[in-house]
Amino acid sequence: MEKIPVVYIMASGRNGTLYTGVTSHLIGRIHQHRNKTFDGFTAKHDVDRLVWFEVHAEMESAIIREKRIKEWRREWKLALIEKGNPTWRDLAEDFGFDPLEDE
Repeated sequence: MEKIPVVYIMASGRNGTLYTGVTSHLIGRIHQHRNKTFDGFTAKHDVDRLVWFEVHAEMESAIIREKRIKEWRREWKLALIEKGNPTWRDLAEDFGFDPLEDE
């Protein structure tokens, strides 16, 4: 399977808890977050909705972008999400995932 570097933001719901991450296999990572396959921040805070993502040509640039976004103020992250996804739709559905229950 081809590795595609992606920076992504997951949320617990609209304006909820946010998590910024980087991966080379977005679909697999979404599955891990939704099924809480490992204990951690996203499992503890029910962060399971993909609300934003950005594809990169190289993993190095994706990691740099992830680190920068993690340093941003919350308001900037909300603006980034709402620019491309104003309704906070779960973008994982575009990859064939079942809809999640509403907040």
